[in-house]
Order: sequence, then structure tokens, then C-alpha cells
Amino acid sequence: MKTKINHPFIYFLIEPNVVIVYQIKTNNYLTISDMIKIDVWLTYEINNKVEFEKFNHEEHQPVEGRGFFINQEDMNKMVEEINKHIQKKRYLKGMGNQLGAVHIVNSESAAGSLRVGLERPKTVIGFPDSFSIGPLWKLDEKIGQSYRKEWLFENINFEQEDYEYENKFTNTLREIEDIANDVPIYIWYGNNADEQTGLRLLLYLLREKTNEIFLMNSIELYVRYSATEEEQPIFHTGQMASKNLRLLFENNKENKPLSDKKRIQFHKEWEKLSQTKEVLRLWIDDEIKGVPKHHYDPLIIETIGKLHHKQGTKDFIKTGSVIGEILTQMDSYINYSFLEYRIRHLIYSGVLELKGIPKSMRHYSVKLR
Repeated sequence: MKTKINHPFIYFLIEPNVVIVYQIKTNNYLTISDMIKIDVWLTYEINNKVEFEKFNHEEHQPVEGRGFFINQEDMNKMVEEINKHIQKKRYLKGMGNQLGAVHIVNSESAAGSLRVGLERPKTVIGFPDSFSIGPLWKLDEKIGQSYRKEWLFENINFEQEDYEYENKFTNTLREIEDIANDVPIYIWYGNNADEQTGLRLLLYLLREKTNEIFLMNSIELYVRYSATEEEQPIFHTGQMASKNLRLLFENNKENKPLSDKKRIQFHKEWEKLSQTKEVLRLWIDDEIKGVPKHHYDPLIIETIGKLHHKQGTKDFIKTGSVIGEILTQMDSYINYSFLEYRIRHLIYSGVLELKGIPKSMRHYSVKLR
């Protein structure tokens, strides 16, 4: 696929004589789902691909009443080219010169709460991943990112478009790269393997930045400033309300920045993690520890057995109900998608019986054989 820039337009030659034209109207990075929703594509026909080098859409009439199919792989390539151009324009416009602090959190939902809760001006970046599961091997490099993406695609049920995870991951790396060197950075995290692993990755990605970095342990701050005995325990920053996050920030924003010595220590810890092979990690005794992928299998089987006992007569149980029951028993953060992956494994290995189609936890039920 050939491309050409005629800012704010990008031209894509998708067939020997078909040109798709997209107009950039935002400084925000796009994903494949954004592109699918867009209905402002213009299509042009040229005589041959040689004409593409001199093509200018303003000198042609768009094709009307005829559609062209673009597969998701090609669509993903188009998204990548558009985002590369957006990043260049952001740099030229000084988009990295943020007003106020930059807040980074390993959760899209927590990022949304921070955007609502914190006063302006500020920039919030939410890393769209759960680092307690999946491979970490060389994740700070392209080869590791591809390896992780492939494992997640083969094992975890994503309720989103293909390539959406890849787009979001890459776009977050771009946003981190875009951070100006003269603004403070606040990293929010909790006492769980998901955010503790993300903390180490983020600090490694920021290793060339000279910014002051402040660590915001949301769980410890919540216990200190907000928690009451009547409230449910909090295990992850994503569980916190906007008002709580604002209170925590106001009470802790004058904290001292992370020292160079501590930063180097976190970098070394990430380098060690990035050589591991486990696909499941737990936060045990203030350390990230890898455990076998079948770690939760006995708990899943035990929980289904208890639910069967409540039924009286053993019958199929919605997978979402099984996972919900497990989550209510736990005193730590567990990724529900990983539990669903292990339930499917128990089906394939003959431990559980299936009714329905296992494309998401809502679409099938299970029972013990």
C-alpha cells in the first residue's frame, strides 16, 4: 500500500487505480475502531498507479455509489500511517509542551476518573493493559510487544476490534514519548501485580526523561486519607471514584520526587521482569512473583462445586456468575479475563462441560463433569 501526504489529507493507494483519501481533523491518536466509525472517507479512481505520485484529490471528482472493501490488516496499516503523521504535527506544533502535570495510570477507567477528578490544567495518560497477565519478555521492545500481542490474541477474549489493543498500546507509547521535559509526572499505582508491574515498565520507558517523577500509591493513600470501616476494600486504582482521587492528590501533591537511586533500582527490576516467561503474576510480600498459569484452576473448580451445592441439582452456571463469585471471595486484585481463559482451558481439558459459545463470559455456561 502506497501513501502520500497532502496535509491535512493522507492518500492511500489500495488498488492499482483506487485512492482512498482521509482528512485529519484531530490531534488525538486514532485506533482501528475510530476509523471504522468514520464515514468521511473519499474514494477516487485514477488510470494507473503511476499517476498516484502526482495525484491531488482537489483536481478529481470522488467516486459515488460504489464501495470498496478494506480488510482489517490494511486498515491497521492506514491507522499507523495516520498516527505517525499526527505525531509529527504534534511535535511541530509543540503539543508536547503540556500545561500542568502529566498523570499516568495503568488503567483506562482510572484515567477517566483522574480526568474528571483532578483540576485543570493536566494531561492524563491511561495505559490500556493489565500487566499481571501475559508475557513481559522484552516488552519495552517491538519484538516483545508483538510476542505479547500474539499471546493475548490467542488466549484472552477481547471484546473489541482486532488490532484495537495494538493501536492503543502503540498510541500510549507515543503519548509517553510526547511528554515535555519541563513538567512533573505523577505515576498512580496500587499494591497489586498489575499496577506494580506497570509502574516498573513506565519508569523504564521514561528513563531518558529528565522530568521530576512523583509516585502516587493510591491504595496506601486511600487507607490514610479516605477509607472507612464501612467501605469495601480497594485493591486497584481503577476501583476509586474521581472525588477520592482528587482528595488523595491534594493531600500528597507536595511529596518529594523519586530519587535517581530509586529510579535506577526500578529500571533494574524491570530489566529482570522483562526476561521472565510466566504469564501470571501476583503481588506477594511486597514483591512481584510469577506463578504457574494453572494457579487459579483449583479455586475455579472449588467455586463451581460450591455453586452446584447451592443449586441442589447440578446444572449449568453462567461463566460470568462463576467469575463474579470468585472475585467476591478474593482479598486481592485478579484479572477476570484471565479467569475466563482458565475456565476455557478446563473445558478443553475435559474438566468442565460447556453449553453455549465461549466467545465471552456472557455467551456460555459451564458445569463440572
